[in-house]
Amino acid sequence: MWDDEAERRRAAVRQAFGDAPIAGAETRRTTSRSGWPPGPHRAGRPALAAGARAAHDRAMTQTTASPVGPGTQEAGAAAPAAGPTTEQVWRAAARASFAVLSHVTPNGAPRSSGIVYATAGRRFFVVVAPDGWKARQITTGARVSVTVPVRRGGLLSLLLPIPPATISFHGRATVHPPGTLRAGALPPRLVKLLPAERHDSATVIEVIPEGEFLTYGVGVPLMRLQDPTAARGRAPV
Repeated sequence: MWDDEAERRRAAVRQAFGDAPIAGAETRRTTSRSGWPPGPHRAGRPALAAGARAAHDRAMTQTTASPVGPGTQEAGAAAPAAGPTTEQVWRAAARASFAVLSHVTPNGAPRSSGIVYATAGRRFFVVVAPDGWKARQITTGARVSVTVPVRRGGLLSLLLPIPPATISFHGRATVHPPGTLRAGALPPRLVKLLPAERHDSATVIEVIPEGEFLTYGVGVPLMRLQDPTAARGRAPV
């Protein structure tokens, strides 16, 4: 009876793997040392090995068919942080009123100074003294750069050293001498910031941003400010 069972198993193996002889099959005992025939856990080993090889081949085929390329992302890799939108940047800039304006003098020397500004129609309007450096050294068509610090944290910034976010950009300046720009053309917020006696005597510098805004900490949670990669961003003007 055991010989018939062993023969049937050998026939099943030959049917699964072909007629080629299996190495060592002739010397394989039909009974174990204890006198019992080999159980299914032994007879099924070739089939299990074949199944494992087939699964491995399928996995390798799938991996080769879908490699990680420039447009894909590795499994488990962190998704890149999304930068702020243009509208977010303009809203943040509109809420602030102080910035640092930088320019180059006619002699090629760099200059930076604090300014009070307001936004209107995607433009920055700056009021300066008519006899100051900016009014004398910045001409219409000159390139300038502006950095706007944006306060973050609300009341927490009074208790903790939370650095401000920043918005930086470059642009072209248009200089309006005193009396050439009517008060109605100025942003209402800027008119409120100016003393009444300076409405007609101040020089107005209009700056139109160009290219992109470079931001740090705009449109990201406070806890991500400590991560430079997550806090940096760009947005078209």
